[in-house]
Amino acid sequence: MGINIAVDGPAGAGKSSIAREASARLGFIYVDTGALYRSVALYALENDVLEQDKLIQSLDKINVELKFISGVQHVLLCGRDVSDKIRTPEVSMNASKVSAVPEVREFLFGLQQKIAAENDIIMDGRDIGTVVLPNADLKVFLTASAEERAKRRFLEMKDKPDCPSYEEILEDINKRDYNDMHRETAPLKRAEDAVLLDTTEMTKAQVVEKLISMIEGVR
Repeated sequence: MGINIAVDGPAGAGKSSIAREASARLGFIYVDTGALYRSVALYALENDVLEQDKLIQSLDKINVELKFISGVQHVLLCGRDVSDKIRTPEVSMNASKVSAVPEVREFLFGLQQKIAAENDIIMDGRDIGTVVLPNADLKVFLTASAEERAKRRFLEMKDKPDCPSYEEILEDINKRDYNDMHRETAPLKRAEDAVLLDTTEMTKAQVVEKLISMIEGVR
């Protein structure tokens, strides 16, 4: 059994970038569970099976894999590397919807637990500490204000030709927060034994150092 670190929090909190850098420095494997749900959402969009019953019936046709090349996670959907394609706003919004489907969560649950059992990992998502890895060695709830998260996302995307406005990004984040917190299946919430890490007033470097320090304390 490897060392398991669970990082949960709302959309745009920086979980992926923080967990990825901390993993690289510690020699852990980084598992972005959001990428798994984004892959299912991409499949649903590309194959017109967004309607819940159609999506459930299509799950046996979906093959999602995580491959780690030089420590970098690549996401394969039915054998195709979709690491970039799953990062569009449309896929992002639909990932929130498909992740609320119990059958989809069950479909991906085994893959997540298998990776955790075999490796030292940092896994991020919405329900890692509460559902996927309830016995994790360390649970962190990483968050920031909606306004700060929207600002960070806008700065990341501002040079892209299809970049939405700050106001549109903020609206999207608020919608995702509401959907994630109010869904019936595995809603976003802080595990009772999770450490709260509010990064609103912190730089990325400060957050990475803080997370590494916390992990070193349980190694």
